Amino acid sequence: MLTLVIFLPLAAALLLPAVPRRAVPWAWVAAGLADLALIAGMWAAHGTRGGTSYEADVRWIPSVRAGYHVGADGLSLPLLTLTALLFAACAVYSVRRERRTRAFAMLFLFLETVCLGVFAALDLLLFFVFFDLSIVGMYFVILVWGHGDGAARSALKFFLYTFLGSLFLLLGFIGLYLGSEPRTFDIAELTRDPPLEDAPALAGLTLLALGVGLGIKTPVVPFHTWLPPAHTDAPAPGSAILAGVMLKMGAYGLVRIAMPMLPGAWHRYAPAVLVVGLVSVLYGALVALAQDDVKRLVAYTSVNHMGYVVLALGAAGYADGTDGGAPASGPRLAVTGAVTQMVSHGLITGALFLLCGVLHARAGTHDLRRFGGVARAAPVFAGTFAAAAFASLGLPGFSGFVAEFQIFAGTIGTGAAATAAAGALAVLGIVVTAGLFLRVLHRLLLGGPGELTGRVGDLRRGEAAAIVPLLSLSLLIGLLPGPLLDTIEPLSAAVTGWVAR
Repeated sequence: MLTLVIFLPLAAALLLPAVPRRAVPWAWVAAGLADLALIAGMWAAHGTRGGTSYEADVRWIPSVRAGYHVGADGLSLPLLTLTALLFAACAVYSVRRERRTRAFAMLFLFLETVCLGVFAALDLLLFFVFFDLSIVGMYFVILVWGHGDGAARSALKFFLYTFLGSLFLLLGFIGLYLGSEPRTFDIAELTRDPPLEDAPALAGLTLLALGVGLGIKTPVVPFHTWLPPAHTDAPAPGSAILAGVMLKMGAYGLVRIAMPMLPGAWHRYAPAVLVVGLVSVLYGALVALAQDDVKRLVAYTSVNHMGYVVLALGAAGYADGTDGGAPASGPRLAVTGAVTQMVSHGLITGALFLLCGVLHARAGTHDLRRFGGVARAAPVFAGTFAAAAFASLGLPGFSGFVAEFQIFAGTIGTGAAATAAAGALAVLGIVVTAGLFLRVLHRLLLGGPGELTGRVGDLRRGEAAAIVPLLSLSLLIGLLPGPLLDTIEPLSAAVTGWVAR
């Protein structure tokens, strides 16, 4: 079943050349919704139990014990669902696209397969292959369909930066392989029997390689500089996938690979991870506050929001991880909050970038200084944008509040003075984020009409059909978080137990 889910979009992409031109967008939508339905059924069947479901393990390169090993658990199922949902939303959003529609749809279906593959892979080499292919796919999205004179430069910067990160990641994977006995790339085996436990110096270097590779993708300060230009020049669906799905690959790799496979090194260097997360939280919020380009502003809030994830994972490693022999509640809560934040950020930021796309499609710019009073001309757009902004700043009732509350409670509740101080300082990020989004709402939606306000029409049906479900699901998680949290928590307990070994 999982293999079908991963490769169904690719199969649809290969069939699209035979589809009549007018039917291409609808075939793309149908493939996206079919994949989403299959993943929803898998999640319902898996339920909230621990362990891995839907495993497939086939030999691929026997000489290095690498295989096509995939599976789904409480970490991957929410992210697989998020991936399918965002790609389906982008398909619906792009129904009226006129420029190279067939090639655009084929590239996005290819990207969907490789993104699903990353979150399902249980073999390091397989993970790396899917991870690298996602970079290639997004490079062409920005290069061919990006807007602005700097699209080619932004695409090249994105590719070089993230490809360099993948090379560091490969070095880390080779270090894990060489440190294992028997040597293997299998994630399950490396988790059960962590390599390099007797070689702390080599474990530290391997963690550094993994941290740089995954940190570039997350992205964290100082490896974030590729992100704002890539988002600014990418088409709206590309930005939604880049922020909503591809940034999660780095944080996912930290939880799936770095923490359980290098538990000793993660615990030793957790203070550094904690500092990187805190700096990303505050820096991302403060720089976003200074932006006049709304799309660039949303890009910097991604640095802020993903900083919360890194902060929580650092706090989980900093604590000793046990409470009377059982996994401690603070670290477990922090990891649960981090995974919830990945899902929440994907929904909310995906919606925000699609809304930015609506603005650009109408007026040809994202410059806040040229708008004002949009709420009068486009009330549905204004209401939807306001809901997305309040969700992003962590208003109670939306998923962001649930995620950030768990992160702060878990970080402060680890019992260590350093994590408590970091958690308290990180709260300032919410204050700055609230200020910057209130500033955007005031300048964009309220006040007198701006130079380009007359060009901004209200949301069309296809645009609303893509954006409103994302915000509705964020609201549902905010009001009824139990099913999502119950799915994640067994994995969180396992991760904190592995780090505490």
